[in-house]
This record gives sequence, structure tokens and C-alpha cells, in this order.
Amino acid sequence: MQGAIPMLLRTATLLTALSLTLAAPAARAWSNHALCTWPALAALPEVAALPPAPAESLAAFVKAEAPALQQLLEAEEQWALRSVPNYPARPAALAFRADPQASADELLKRFVAALRINPGSKLSLFQQLRPGQGAGRALLSQADVTPLKTQESSKSDAFVALREGEPVAVVDILATASDEPDYGLDIGLWSDNGTAHGAAYGFGRQPFGNPAVEFASQAPMHMSFFHEASIVYRAAPFLGRTFPEYRVHLWRSLAVHALKSGHPYWGWRFAGWALHYLQDLTQPYHARVLPGVGTARLLGINTIDMVGISGPKARAITFVSNRHLALENYQLRWLREAHLSGRDDNAAFRALRDASLDAGVVYNDDSPRQAIAKAAHAAADATDEAVVDALPPKYTSEPGYNFGVTESGLDLRGELAKDAPQQTQAMEAAITPLLKQFGLHTRSFVRSLLPTR
Repeated sequence: MQGAIPMLLRTATLLTALSLTLAAPAARAWSNHALCTWPALAALPEVAALPPAPAESLAAFVKAEAPALQQLLEAEEQWALRSVPNYPARPAALAFRADPQASADELLKRFVAALRINPGSKLSLFQQLRPGQGAGRALLSQADVTPLKTQESSKSDAFVALREGEPVAVVDILATASDEPDYGLDIGLWSDNGTAHGAAYGFGRQPFGNPAVEFASQAPMHMSFFHEASIVYRAAPFLGRTFPEYRVHLWRSLAVHALKSGHPYWGWRFAGWALHYLQDLTQPYHARVLPGVGTARLLGINTIDMVGISGPKARAITFVSNRHLALENYQLRWLREAHLSGRDDNAAFRALRDASLDAGVVYNDDSPRQAIAKAAHAAADATDEAVVDALPPKYTSEPGYNFGVTESGLDLRGELAKDAPQQTQAMEAAITPLLKQFGLHTRSFVRSLLPTR
């Protein structure tokens, strides 16, 4: 037993280093969720059949539903305390109170605090356009939809403002909202992030990731390490402090209430927020600490690190980070190109629309952990191996290469199409099963919200 303790401590040291390194670039599981949500929901004709929903400000929704929201948010707190492992209780001072004398703006401020989201979140009425759309409409800037100071260089998303009462197709509400949590909702929530809301929200110190890096602070809400070996949790219990289940349940409960109480715009926008976290869990690099490295090898890396041989540890960190970012880079360009083509038969679209497994999948509260994240965890090693086989070694297996830094603005799909066109098929074969899971669980969740006949 005495010999096991130093080993656990060394494992914890490695895992801490891994999480600090990986969380910043890996905080985004999919570079643009909307590009995948649109085709995924194309296989759900019930969504297309829904009437457009009139855009409504969040302040108007909260003002209209304040008494019911007070009860709902208290019930959500009790559910999270019972159901979410390691859940950090909401401070009593943040409980939402439906004061009839309060203004809509004051109630909105209290609502945001009770949700414990970034108070700088824009939360305005906007819609993301599909690639190639937008002619004739004034486009919003990134600053109009997100408070983030750091932006992804590959982003070229187009947004337009919505007017109060403007009818919006449900599929567009869902798709737009499915990308929105990456616009800053979960930024700066921890006590060591140096923000006033992080000091007040009661989440404690950031479990992993660099608290000084803006985007890394959202990682514990968007990643899950639910299915690692028990020795990993013994060595690094902070890995058990991930909370996508909390977010999904909260947004789904708000969606259900909004839909039932005559606020369909916010019903579907909250549903889109919930989708984001579920879709993140379909990404294997969000469900395993170190895909491609088994527990035995992880311990072996620690063993030699204990005697001062740190190269294997550094390489493991670099390789997994690069492979994760390479997969996202390729997926983003592939989906954007598919949308711009105007064709419906792209292989990515077919994977996202594949409904062959839908009949056997019914969403429930256990789905995020026991179905979605579990499947992604199981697929992690095979995904990592496929990415290595598909890409030139420079991007996956060279310790001196730092994806996104060594070469900025890289279009990996374009590079492969030019220099190794046969490898585009291999890379797409690696991504296709992940897109099928993305589509499957997107539809399962949305189907759980559709009106029953």
C-alpha cells in the first residue's frame, strides 16, 4: 500500500499536467455545432412541421414567468444536489425570487445569477445563418453575440439580429442555440478566474485547465471523464468535478416549461443550449483524459517520469492535443464546404441524417453519462488510431509540432486534398461514426421535447 501512494501522487501530477495542457484547446468539442445540428435535424420532419416561433427577449420571458421560474429553479437545485456527483451547491443568496415590484431588467439580472452563467453573456436576439446565406441583411459582428476576447481564427460564422416578435423557424433556433454555449456562457465561473461572478457563484476553484486562460474556464462544464479506471479517480479526484449533466438538465427543464407556458422561442433556444453539452459528449476527446493511452501505459509513463525521464509525458500531451485539434479542424472545413456546395448528398450530411438507430434510443436523465459519454469513451482509442493513420505524422506524432501555433490558419482538409487526396477518405471515415452519434443523440433529445399526439 505504501508503494501505491507515491504512484498515485505521480499519476495525479501527470493528469494535472495533462488537464492543464489539454483543457484550453479542447474546451470546444466541435468547432461549430450549428453546422452539424441543421443536417442532423433534417432527419426529423416533425421539427420542420412546427410553426415558426416569435422571437422574444429573455427579459420578457423571465418577467412573464417569474413565479413559476422561482419554483422551477429551486426544484433544479434539489435535483442537482441529489443527482450530480460532486455538485457545488448554489449559494442561498443567488436563489431566484419573483418580486412583482422588480423591473424586467432586475429580474433578468437575478435569473442570470441563479443560473450561474457569465453575466457578460449577450443573450440577445440573433440567428446564425447557414454558410453562403446573408445577402441583403446587415450582419452582426462577433462582439455582438459573444463577450469573448479571444476568437477562433477559423471562425467565419454569419449572424443577423432578430426583431421582437419576428417569426423564426424552429430548426434555426435550435441550430443557432446549439452553438451558443461556446460564446461565453460558462466563462469565468470559478473562484480562481479573477471575476466577480466567479467569486460569488460557489463553484469553487477550477478543477482543471489553466484558470488564467479565458476559454479554458468553460472546460469543466463541457467535458466529462465519467468512465476512466478507478485508479485514475483515486489519483486525480478533480477529474470527477465535471458538470455537463447539471447544465443539460437545467436547460431542458427550462425548455419544457417555456414550451408548455406559451414561450416557444425560449423553449427551443433553451433546448439548443442543452443540445450543445450533449453534442460535446459525443466527442471522444472530451470523454477520455488521454485517448490512445491505456491505463497501464499511463502508469508506465509515470514510472519512468519518476526517475526523471519526462519525454514520454511531454509527447503524450502534445500528441493527444494535436490529434484532437486536427480532427476539429478537418470537421469544421468539411461541414462548411458541404453547406456551401448546396448539395444534400455529402457524406457528412448523410452521416448526420442517418436515423437507422433512432428507434432504439430514448432520451432520459441517464443518457448523458450512461449512453452518450460512455459511447464516446469507448470509441476514443479507435478514433485516435484512425486519426493517426489518416493524417501525415507531422500533425499527430511529432513532438515539436504544436497544432494551430506552429502553423496558423491551417485548413487541414485543403492541405490533404492538395497533397494526399486519398487520405481525405481515411479522415472522413474516422469522423463519420462520430457524426452519426452526434445526429442520433441530437434527434433523441429533441424528440423528447416534441408534443405528443
